[in-house]
Formats: sequence, structure tokens, C-alpha cells
Amino acid sequence: MAVHISACPACDAAPLAEAQAGKAYRGNGAPAERIMLSLPQIYCGACISGVERGLAAQEGVRSARVNLTLKRATVEVDPGLEAQTLADYLVGIGFEAYELDPGQLTSTATDKQGKDLLMRLGVAGFAMMNVMLLSVAVWSGATDATRDLFHWISAGIAIPTIGFSSQVFFRSAWSALRVGRLNMDVPISLAILLALGMSLYETMHSGEHAYFDAALSLTFFLLAGRYLDYRTRAVARSAAEELAALEVPRASRVVDGAEDEQVAVSDLRPGDIVRVVPGARVPVDGIVQAGESELDRSLLTGESLPVAAAPDVTVSAGEVNLTGPLKIRVTAAGRDSSLHRMADLVAIAETARNRYTSLADKAAAIYAPVVHLLALAAFLFWFWYSGDWRVAMNIAVATLIITCPCALGLAVPAVTTAASGRLFKQGMLLKSATAMERLSEVTHVVFDKTGTLTEGKPVVDDLSGHKAHDLSVALALAEGSSHPLAQSLTRAAHAAGIQPANVMDLREVPGKGLEGRWQERTVRLGRAEWLGANAVGQTATYLAISGAKPVVFTFTDALRPGVTEAIAALKAKGMGVTLISGDVPAAVADIAGRVGVMDWHADTLPEGKAEFVARLGKAGHKVLMVGDGLNDTAALAAAHVSISPASALEAARVVSDIVLLGKSMEPLSSAIDMSKAATRRIKENFAIAAGYNAIAIPIALIGLATPLAAALAMSTSSVSVSLNALRLRKG
Repeated sequence: MAVHISACPACDAAPLAEAQAGKAYRGNGAPAERIMLSLPQIYCGACISGVERGLAAQEGVRSARVNLTLKRATVEVDPGLEAQTLADYLVGIGFEAYELDPGQLTSTATDKQGKDLLMRLGVAGFAMMNVMLLSVAVWSGATDATRDLFHWISAGIAIPTIGFSSQVFFRSAWSALRVGRLNMDVPISLAILLALGMSLYETMHSGEHAYFDAALSLTFFLLAGRYLDYRTRAVARSAAEELAALEVPRASRVVDGAEDEQVAVSDLRPGDIVRVVPGARVPVDGIVQAGESELDRSLLTGESLPVAAAPDVTVSAGEVNLTGPLKIRVTAAGRDSSLHRMADLVAIAETARNRYTSLADKAAAIYAPVVHLLALAAFLFWFWYSGDWRVAMNIAVATLIITCPCALGLAVPAVTTAASGRLFKQGMLLKSATAMERLSEVTHVVFDKTGTLTEGKPVVDDLSGHKAHDLSVALALAEGSSHPLAQSLTRAAHAAGIQPANVMDLREVPGKGLEGRWQERTVRLGRAEWLGANAVGQTATYLAISGAKPVVFTFTDALRPGVTEAIAALKAKGMGVTLISGDVPAAVADIAGRVGVMDWHADTLPEGKAEFVARLGKAGHKVLMVGDGLNDTAALAAAHVSISPASALEAARVVSDIVLLGKSMEPLSSAIDMSKAATRRIKENFAIAAGYNAIAIPIALIGLATPLAAALAMSTSSVSVSLNALRLRKG
């Protein structure tokens, strides 16, 4: 069920008396339940504080987190607390809230919001231009009946246009006022309505001046700022949802003396035995009890090579069983599984990242009350001084219009839009409205290895040193497998003109490799331990022909283009650079040496990556995380700012602030330079807005600006801000 009326209390949090952030936990010891609430109309940092503090004060609420990008709240509550109770409470303090319906979380709703804003903007712009054309005739000297006719035509255009286009501001202002609160849309709505009302009054009384064009231009420029803000805050699906989509809902539980039974994963308990067939995803965390296979563990480690699974090997939810059936004893399932914990890490880190409050939000915190007080003071003074309420009202309206936050609202999104266009030409797609500011603050860069610094495609090293019959036998065995190393070896052998040997009885041994008969001798291609070979300390596969010493084929993962140059440029800027990977130490050390990174970490699971990034943050570093795998999503979300290549998994791209569109890493350094330039432009824009107000407000207060002149001045400040932002497109 929906609850009504949207609000953005940009400068008012929930009342302190009912929102004690440090309230004592009142839980009853039972496991918490999770409630998701949609907050479709929040768009500022103060909204987060208002919602979180308000919810935290409610009986039965254990914790509350708001994700501004996703416009939703995640609330941990005592069992039995209804979602609608919390939604009703939020409505009572001025926030539109819905119990979240996952079925409605589609891009269609987001697209509809953008199209709606764009349509209202277009209508306002078209009407504004037509009314300005009519105003030219009045400025040119039209009088009496002709002037009145033009004013009435302007009224006929302006009234329905403002009624339609300004609904965005009216709804938000009303929802704040009805609960006794102010927000930025209150003075905006008041200025529009007063300008419209005064113009209509003057028209009805054959007044010389009407300000319909002022009301329309005010609406147009404010909608332009709101639409630019919307474009730079494109709402994407959460990476936590991507992870949750990989959770297996049902599992095959082994029952003694009977057929396996299909049960919900949430019904499994530690000690239960589940069966996982080849090709299926492991539904639980557990320990292999019986069977041998290989597992695709890229979900947790980011490495593309399968790992062996045999009795007593620990497995995790989300891994894919590749070659043989397994029986697994459950150690954790459902909400307690590693997959679910990873999703929680991502969701928490996303929320923390989106607490970033821009300069515009901080300025907005004091804007609304000051503007109202100024306008009221102007009205009271001039009514006392002149005794003419029309003069006093005109000056109050001019004050409201001239102080409306068009320049303030455009300061950040105009720069972000211009900079994102420049970066797009360089091969980088900016996804977050605040990413530019955060990227400019980076002091330390953390890279994933496979698929980020490397291309993630192992290539077999030089085959020229191998004997012809070894290559022929190895090719015959490798052609029978879909293993990444076997496929790489097959491609290389074919390219070298090798013909496969006549290997008989070929079979794949799950978790170990391939085996067959060649000239009455047993031949094997696979893992070192299976063949009794000495591992060489890098990515490799081994060939054993009975009676002969095993032969090793080594593989190298090619570096992504521009990696060495990008890292050298980052180090030249004085930034710290770290390589962190789930791969074995020898492979990580090899890549670190090739790209010139001294600080590297191997055998690191997703939780470890996120913890490492968090530790750097606590030490005062502003961390840029660059990664591509699902295992990197928690670290990407925990970082101050994050980048993923276009070849990354969708969950990694979704959680990242910036997507690298090309293969080369070289644009990374220039992106940081661009972000610093963009931050300078943002500060310049705030200086323009502040300077404009310092000059314009006194002029309005002393009665030297009509509402029309105020609207023109306001428009000039908005255009100045936009032109300053467009300087970023040069070069």
C-alpha cells in the first residue's frame, strides 16, 4: 500500500526529541527481521539523517540505514513489527514511504521519473519563450487595451503551465508544510505563486507591469537544475541484489534410506547433508563429505581457474560444481552463508558511501529559513514605510525570486554533466553525482589483479622447448576438456601446427585432469599433485607419460593495455598503490613486479579486500578501488570511490562510481586530473552564486528590482554557472 505526499526536508531532520540517534537497544534477543522501505522522493544528505534518526527512535527498531542512490531504507526490527507501521510513521514526519515491492524495482520506474521531469521542463521552456515574446510588445510601449490583451494572453499561457510544470515543487513544499517543516521547495513554490498571483492581480486591474515571464523563467531554470541532478544520480540496481540473485532457493537434502528431498535452503540446519550435481550452484557453506569434482570459485576469489573439490574440502555458497557429484555437510545456510554476508557487506558499504554530503546540501541546510525571513522583513518594512501593500508585496516577491537557488542547484550537476561528457570521450562513464568530488580527493589506489590489471585470459608460454610427441599427446588430451588452461593449450598447439596424437580411452577425472592411453602407456594432463610433479609456483598444467618425467606447460595472463603507464602516473602524483588478489602468492608477485607495484597481497577473500580498504580509510586515506569481479563488489562499495572496466561482471559495474569503457587503463590518471579541475569549477560556481546573492539581495531589499528584473538576474546567475561548467569541455 502506498502512503502519500512526497517531501525532501533538505534542511530539517526529524525532531530531536523523538529521534535520539544513540537510543539504547530494546531488542528481545530474537533474531532480527529485515524490512525494506522505498523512499522515492529523497534527494539530499539531510533526508538520510531525518529518516535514520526518526526510525531509530521507534520501539522495536534495532537499526536503520538509508541508501540515497537506491532511494530506500533497510531496517532491522524485532519480530512482529509491521512495515506499514514504519511507513506510516515516516509519512507523519513528512517523508513519502512504501513497503518495498521488489517486483517494482525496474528501470522503467526510473525512466518514467526522468521523462516526467523532461516533459515538464519542455512545457515550461516553450511557455516561457512565448510569454517573453508577448512581453517584448509591452516593453516596446504597448498601452491600455493592447497591453491588457497581451497580459491576459500571457496569463492564459502561464497559469496552466505553472499548474502542470511546478507540481514537482508544490507537492514537496506541501508535504513539508503540513508537518510544520520547511524545505528548499517552500520558498521556491512561494516565489512562483506570488509572482503568478501578483501578475494576475495587476492584469485584472489594468496594471502597467505583470510578471508571468518571471514566474515561468523561475520554473524553467529550477526544473533544469532538478533534471540535471536527476541525470547525474541515475539509479542503478544494487550490487547486493546481484549477489542475492545468485542465492539458491532450494536444495536437495540427503535422507537416510530414502530419496533425496527438495527443501528450502532456509530450512537447512548445520549437520544436514545436501547433494550437488555437476553444473549446479552450491547452495550452502559446508564441507565435502563424498565425491570429487572441480569448483568454479571465481565468485569468491575472482580467479578464473577451477579448484579441486574432494572430501574435507571447504566449499561456499555460490560456487559452481563443474564435473562430479558432491555430498556436502552444511555448516551455514541462508542468511548465515558467506554469499549472504557478502551481500550485507555490499549493502552496508553502499550506504556508507552515499552518506557523502555535497557542498550544495550543506548550503541548503540554512537556505530556506533565511530566505523567508528576508522576504518577510522586506514586506513588513516597505509596508510600514510606504503604506502601499502592492509595493511591499512586489519587493517581497522580487526578494524571493532573486534568492531562489537556481545557481546553487546547478552548481554541482552542471559541472558533473560537463565533466562526465569530457570523460566519456576519454573512455570513462561517470555514474555518480558525487564521484567527481570524491575522485579528486583520492590518495591511495587499490587494484584487483585478474581481469583488472590483466586481461583474465591465460596464454600458454613458448612451446618451442617441448618435444613434438609431448605436444601431440598434450593436445589430444586438452581437446577433451573445457578447462580454461586446456583450451588455451589447444589454441596454442593448433596455431603451432601440432597434430593430436591417437590417444585412446580418454576420460576426465573430476578435480584432477584428463587421462588416456597412448601407445599402451598411460598419459595424464592435469594438476601437479595428481601426477606427482613438482609445482613450479606459477599458473601451469602438467603432462605425465608413464615411464617419463612430467612435463610442465606454464601460462601467463597478459597485462591490460596502459596498466604500466597508469600506475607510473599515479605514483608520480605521490599516491600509494596496492595490488590485492585472491590468487596464489607467486602469481600475484609476478604481476606486481611486471607493473611496478611494491605493496601486494595474495590469497585474499572478498571480506579481506573490503576490510583492507576499510583499514586504509580509517587510517585517513581516500581510497580508489579498481576491480572487476563479483568478489570485488564489497571492496568497491566500501571505497571512497570505485572504478570497474566494462568487461567486469554486471554486479561490479553496478556498484562502481565510474566504468572504464575501453580496454586501456591509461585514462585513469587523466580522470583524477579531470576530477580535480571539476572540483575547482564547483567551488567557483559556489563563489559565483554567493557573489550574485551578495549583490542582488541588497538591490532587491531596497526596492530597486522588480519581480521581472529579479527573474532576469536569477537567470543570469544560472547561465553564468552553466557557462563556467562548460569550460571543462575544452581540450
